[in-house]
Amino acid sequence: MRFSMSTKAMLPVLAVLAVAGTPAHAASPSGPATPWWRAFHDATLDEAVDLALAGNLDLAAAAARIEQARAIAKSAGAALLPSVTLGASAEAASQSLNTPFGAVSQALGLSRGYDLYQVGPSAQWEIDLFGGLSARRRSSLAQAGATVAEADAARLAVVAETADAYLRLRGLQARLDFARQQQKLSADLAALVRQRAGQGLASDHDANRAEAASAAASAAISPLRSAIAVEIDRLGVLTAGDTAWRDRLQVAGEIPAALKPALDADPARLMRRRPDLAAAEQRVQAARANVGAARSEYYPHLSLGGLIGLASLGTASLTSGDAVTAQGGATLRWRLFDFGRVDAEVASARGREHEALALWRQAALSASAEVADAIAALAEGRNEQAELLRQVALLTKARDQARAAYREGAIALMDVLTADAALVTATDRLTANRAGLARASVAAVRAMGGGYGSEGTDHG
Repeated sequence: MRFSMSTKAMLPVLAVLAVAGTPAHAASPSGPATPWWRAFHDATLDEAVDLALAGNLDLAAAAARIEQARAIAKSAGAALLPSVTLGASAEAASQSLNTPFGAVSQALGLSRGYDLYQVGPSAQWEIDLFGGLSARRRSSLAQAGATVAEADAARLAVVAETADAYLRLRGLQARLDFARQQQKLSADLAALVRQRAGQGLASDHDANRAEAASAAASAAISPLRSAIAVEIDRLGVLTAGDTAWRDRLQVAGEIPAALKPALDADPARLMRRRPDLAAAEQRVQAARANVGAARSEYYPHLSLGGLIGLASLGTASLTSGDAVTAQGGATLRWRLFDFGRVDAEVASARGREHEALALWRQAALSASAEVADAIAALAEGRNEQAELLRQVALLTKARDQARAAYREGAIALMDVLTADAALVTATDRLTANRAGLARASVAAVRAMGGGYGSEGTDHG
């Protein structure tokens, strides 16, 4: 289903998210059953994206951050459960005669030394009376969710950048191909005019102008070659591709037709699927949970502890019933006279929550503008393409007519050069438009969070 509203009307609707007081919990974005970039039906682009997903170092770093965040969340969850430690010890001691114990032992004829062996488990459990541990666990889970969403955003960015670089490369190669064709045509025209000048049918002035036009056509090739080299290097960095892969990109290919992204009819739901917004929202949830954890410091903390095991002065009696030892107790910790510091910690946590909420609102505003801009770029790009196609068709006829008339001596060389220049400009714009429209469709999919499939491609 497509948006029926105009771009201008859509922007304030999308911005509703950014002015809402509190973000609701959003699920982590999920990828599509069929990756959106495959709708371009370009095997080389598919290979480029596969290489980027497999070898891009930014994605490798994002995967490592997910591992760290999940480990922290697991640790926070484990804090809610009792901890059990198994311990064993062996101790040998000999008391000095200068100590009371040593002196008494010597006077009574007792040994001043002993060996002590202990073995057994001990347990410690902090009771979550006022929800502090649960709040920390919720914060860790939200932070892990934000990290996963940020990894999704990084993945989408890498795929979109790879597709953008590839489409720009194909556009530049198509423009280079046309520039070479124009170079040949200009050289042929310059040779024709020079021949006519030698026969006295054209002036040297016309010959010089024709050769200058040929030189200008040749000069247009170098900047395109340079830009192509830049895009191939850009793809090499994104995909971590080897030299053989980069050499394959030197072979020109067709510009894939632009996608027609399938747009969600509900702007709010659409915007919530963006991974960067999901990450910002999870940061808000984490900050809110940290406020609860800070507030729990106003209340007492109760911990239960105990141990049971075996203790003996010798190994022979270590397994007897008399060697059994047990201990239990409770610990109460209450920052009763530290409420000033607790107040500061709570205020700091609330400040971080407000910061996270402001960042979420800013992300929502930016996202809404990106969606509106992407849709406008697609619509205007298609309009421009339709007019450029018409213009190129007419200018091609005009150029061919001008050349035929010049050969017959019916018009001046200036008319031919003018017709050539107009066609070159229009054709170059059309080629750039085709690549730009395909890139705009990628920007639209990226602005909508990716994973929305497509309704096909343009074939205009």
